[in-house]
Amino acid sequence: MSENYKLIMESNNIYSNNYGDKANIEMPPKRKIAILTCMDARLTPSSFAGLQEGDAHVIRNAGGRASRDAIRSLVISYKLLGTREWYIIHHTDCGMATFTNEIMVNQFSHEEDDEKKQDQWEDFKAAKELDWLTFKDPAESLIDDVKTIRNHPLVPGYIPIYGLIFNVKTGRLEEVNEANEAGMVLETKT
Repeated sequence: MSENYKLIMESNNIYSNNYGDKANIEMPPKRKIAILTCMDARLTPSSFAGLQEGDAHVIRNAGGRASRDAIRSLVISYKLLGTREWYIIHHTDCGMATFTNEIMVNQFSHEEDDEKKQDQWEDFKAAKELDWLTFKDPAESLIDDVKTIRNHPLVPGYIPIYGLIFNVKTGRLEEVNEANEAGMVLETKT
């Protein structure tokens, strides 16, 4: 058993002993918001957005990208659990900007062991089929993601989609006007 496992279990014991009224938190987010952001350990949406347990859905992936699964989660969030505002938050100094799809695919092509070459070939083929959603500029990727979400046929035009960048050096959320314009409400709910 690792030290991390032990620390997690000890921390959970303390947390669960003080759980109290949290057992009564309802499933739909109280503030009716969903946040799509990066899995980067430096980002803590509860801290930078002032959230408490039960306030929001937080969806995380590498880069905070509008992947098929992220859009699936956002649609479930609004359709079944009532969210009415979405925040797409990328950040400065993102690891996804440090490599390309080609570099990622090549991570699966360096096996020298003959016994592992067949498995490596299968891994390489699978890696080539994925779009790793890398990018160079967080503002550009944010704008692209807001547009992708806004234009998805399952996303209603009455949900505002906000695009922000979290600055890892200052802790500030910075507005990206072009992303916010792309995510503007297109229609009112009838």
